Amino acid sequence: MASTEKADVIGMTRGDAPSSDTSSSPASAIGDKHHTSPPRHDLDQAYWYMQHTANATEENPQELSRLRRKIDWWIVPIMFCCYTMQFIDKVSLNYAAVMGLNQELKLQANEFSNAATWFFIAFLIAEVPTALILQRVPVAKWLGVNVILWGIATACTAAAHNYPSLMAARIFLGIFEAAIAPCLILISSQWYTKSEAAPRFSIWYAGLGVGQIIGGIVSYAFQQVQNPAFSGWRIMFIVLGLVTVVIGVATLFILPDTPMQARFMSEAEKVMLLKHVAVNQTGIRNKKYNWSQALEIFGDVQLWLMVLLTILISISSGVITTYSATLIRNFGYTPPTAALLNMPSGLVSIASTFIVGYGVRYTSNRWAWIVGCCVPGVLGGGLMSFATGSRAGQLAGIYLVNAITATLIVIYQWTGSNIGGQTKRAMSVALISGSFSVGNIIGPQTFQAKDRPQYIPAKITVLATQASAALVAFVLFLYYVWANKRKNSPSAAAVESMAEGGQGEDRLWEDQTDKRNPTFRYVY
Repeated sequence: MASTEKADVIGMTRGDAPSSDTSSSPASAIGDKHHTSPPRHDLDQAYWYMQHTANATEENPQELSRLRRKIDWWIVPIMFCCYTMQFIDKVSLNYAAVMGLNQELKLQANEFSNAATWFFIAFLIAEVPTALILQRVPVAKWLGVNVILWGIATACTAAAHNYPSLMAARIFLGIFEAAIAPCLILISSQWYTKSEAAPRFSIWYAGLGVGQIIGGIVSYAFQQVQNPAFSGWRIMFIVLGLVTVVIGVATLFILPDTPMQARFMSEAEKVMLLKHVAVNQTGIRNKKYNWSQALEIFGDVQLWLMVLLTILISISSGVITTYSATLIRNFGYTPPTAALLNMPSGLVSIASTFIVGYGVRYTSNRWAWIVGCCVPGVLGGGLMSFATGSRAGQLAGIYLVNAITATLIVIYQWTGSNIGGQTKRAMSVALISGSFSVGNIIGPQTFQAKDRPQYIPAKITVLATQASAALVAFVLFLYYVWANKRKNSPSAAAVESMAEGGQGEDRLWEDQTDKRNPTFRYVY
């Protein structure tokens, strides 16, 4: 397939010539024997790190496998914890609703929907500065600070006493959670090749499903608290907030900002890893803004197709994550039972996430996995919409719709793999994360008070958006096939030969966008 990673390795483009004077380059000072073209100052920080590191070692499959496991155990668990808590904190409002929050705060008509929506409006607005900040500040540190701050915002929700105070807490939560997806996408793509990244994305993204299960248990547990002076849902927000703050502090100390700064790796291991991931052609870190890359976003068809795809998927996920417990309660179950019956949704999310993540790792065909996830989403939407006389059928529909959550890891991984250029990548991941917000803004608004208790228009929306998402994924696949055929590059064998010979190593680390790099290949 055209999307194999060996075809992603860069060789030298035609017309390069050795420079007669490289004395001004840092690389020339250490005798870089592989340079065949003048050093450029827009090269990634990883390139200069390798040039200044004498303990360079050749890539060894056994050593690389050991190093990969070491990295997995160091960085993936903390990313998983961050994503789990961001989901639990975000949907805790869903659980609080069945614990008496609406009645205690005297919410009227669509005020609960508005509180859910304003979280995502704040989330969306915050993506604008996030796109600019991520290229300037250490990504892992920015993530840790925001995890701490949204933990504080979660705990402060316990102090809400009316609709405006609830809105304020949700807005601050949305602002700070906006960093999570862009940071995790950029961090994940620093440590793994494109195919290796897919299962790692699935591991930390499985925090969504785990969050659904833990959220159900937590909600059930705190519903047993009978304290008129301090309700169970208030205690729940405080406990969740404190746990999140602890994880945020751990993130600051555990997660390195780049592989070059990883204390748990030796210099030789760092160089081995950087040479291994160089085939991505997406770089590690470059703090220089390139506004031409930012402008390229506006004309990039793949990015806008991914935006549309993300919005369609997120409309359904917004419906399910915000209202699933409410829907189940409206089937006639008690609030504690509704919380427990919502837990299988997490099992479906986890299963679909791992199946897709590892499926992409070994078979590629990302577009087909998206379509495959949309099929149960469509079936689930149909059951929710039309099996109104069967509680079992409607429950099955809610569970099936949760299979669509796995599609977002493919979109996130596509963004990390198929966007080149540091400025363009930072802005693109923020744009995709913002698109997730747009879908989640639309989703809860399909639940109108006049449609209760069945909310049929919202359920039909789930069905329609999933069918549309499958179609967009196929169109994106066709675009990638066409875009790869347009690029005129050396054959895979020739490129591999140049990489093994160490020729044109600087080309691997140029700050070029995917569209301008003639040997960049899109994965699909």
